Amino acid sequence: MEPPKEPAPKGANRHMTKADLIEEVSRLAELTRKDSEVILDTIFDSVVRSLRVGDKIEIRGFGSFRTRQRKPRVGRNPKTGDRVEVPAKKIPFFKPSKELKDLVNNSPTPEVAPAPAPVPPAPSSTH
Repeated sequence: MEPPKEPAPKGANRHMTKADLIEEVSRLAELTRKDSEVILDTIFDSVVRSLRVGDKIEIRGFGSFRTRQRKPRVGRNPKTGDRVEVPAKKIPFFKPSKELKDLVNNSPTPEVAPAPAPVPPAPSSTH
């Protein structure tokens, strides 16, 4: 098992991977890593299936997912400069809720357990 990652210094670019999210769910929900992975995969698969058929997903306090239709257009191949027909397509779109926006903008720092205070060395007693 890997040692826990040290938090990145303030201002550093940090990102959370799927593995990090699985680990977080496992820790907070006191589940096995495998159970947490099944739960997250089920949620992600459900969102994808719903978007594929055109449904909108709304998670109160978090945001909503839906698809948007992009019109066909003429693009350019950046290497050759040739014109390329780009077909119409659906793209996933996420709209954060007001609560999520407020939490992101008004939260001073993410909640991270403070590091334990260093223990001062015991005074030596030499009489």
